[in-house]
Amino acid sequence: MRDLTDGRPAKLILQFATPMLIGNVFQQLYNVTDSIIVGRFLGKEALAAVGASFPLIFMLISFVIGIASGSTIIIAQYFGAKDLTKVRRSVDTMYIYLFFASLLITVLGITFSGPIFRLIRLPEEVIPQASLYMNVYLTGTIFFFGFNGTSAVLRGLGDSKTPLYFLVISTITNIVFDLLFVVVFKWGIAGAAWATVLSQAGAFITLVLYLNRKHELMNLSWRKMEWDKSIFLQSIRIGVPTGFQQTFVSLGMLALLRIVNDYGTDTVAAYSVAGRIDGLASLPAMNFGQALSTYTGQNIGANKIKRVKEGLIATLNMSVITAVVTSLLVMVFRYPLMALFTNDANVIAIGGRYLLIVGGFYIMFSSMFVIGGVMRGAGDTLIPMFITLFSLWIIRIPFAWILSHKIGVDGIWWAIPIAWFFGMSFSYVYYRTGKWKLKTVVKFREVKE
Repeated sequence: MRDLTDGRPAKLILQFATPMLIGNVFQQLYNVTDSIIVGRFLGKEALAAVGASFPLIFMLISFVIGIASGSTIIIAQYFGAKDLTKVRRSVDTMYIYLFFASLLITVLGITFSGPIFRLIRLPEEVIPQASLYMNVYLTGTIFFFGFNGTSAVLRGLGDSKTPLYFLVISTITNIVFDLLFVVVFKWGIAGAAWATVLSQAGAFITLVLYLNRKHELMNLSWRKMEWDKSIFLQSIRIGVPTGFQQTFVSLGMLALLRIVNDYGTDTVAAYSVAGRIDGLASLPAMNFGQALSTYTGQNIGANKIKRVKEGLIATLNMSVITAVVTSLLVMVFRYPLMALFTNDANVIAIGGRYLLIVGGFYIMFSSMFVIGGVMRGAGDTLIPMFITLFSLWIIRIPFAWILSHKIGVDGIWWAIPIAWFFGMSFSYVYYRTGKWKLKTVVKFREVKE
């Protein structure tokens, strides 16, 4: 556990964010590994199938993850206030919720994945493999929620290193299973999905066993868990806006995929690969934002509101520098990066255009996400939800449709940085109002420092 309420903000946030970043890189390697091995050994149709599955998977899990994020904000604030009894009850309540939610998501996903793929007009030759991948992947939902929920709680308590260790081992296991099931056993696209499920299951089970032996606040036992209705209702208040935000973001991803699908399998495959690279490039910003959320939550709980602004400035400085370096790397090496996944020249060319256009604007995405981290850490998730939905549904999707009809596929890619610009601008304006200070769980008093 790490107390983020004392010490230099920049140093604390960097030290806290770095293990999270490394961990999330390894988390992304689950998907990247699947895509590389599938693209290399099973072809571009299978590659497109894996890529098309993730917007639907994200749609199914997003609302649940949103509610869980409300729990982790509460945990961070109670920990900052040194109320360990409430911390334990918050952890128990989150686990009970995630267990039952995972069962529901699995049933819904397996039942409706095929019809949804047809609704968004996924190329017909891709649908059978996409449905198969989805159905196998969803059998591991309970392990996915369990591991990521546990990792989020530990980060709320200031521990970003423990999840990293288990994630590294899990990612290595996933790579080995991918090669074994796809290349050696010839299980096809189902083998890639089973590799991910088994790796996530192993990560969750071993992490729980470790924490039960080593961690005073994370001793997990179904028999001893306590459901706290009031904490759950607080989680809903904070988490529902994030849940709706994530749900509508995922629906937006499906809407964008629907536009991409009209351009055929090569474009779907390119969108899949470029999206994996884009996801890795976005990780520093997302992790700085997550670290700032925990930092904000703890300092508000400790009644140190002045440190929140100091933390924001420090985090923006670090994230901007990182974003500039990331943009240069992605733009310069866009074609070699695409070639890691596929030998198809047309897929590489289309994906290269995506990375050239989008890669130049990571600084806007980074600033947007970091500023939003302050609001999320304070428990104010409603306005950030509206900002995200406006940027996606009023800006990005309409621009993608309009520009694609005027300049082709590049128009879809240009809609992404245009939406980031509006999201960044609105987030900054709302932060400046200071209204997010009124949404905290642990109420602070204004003090002169």
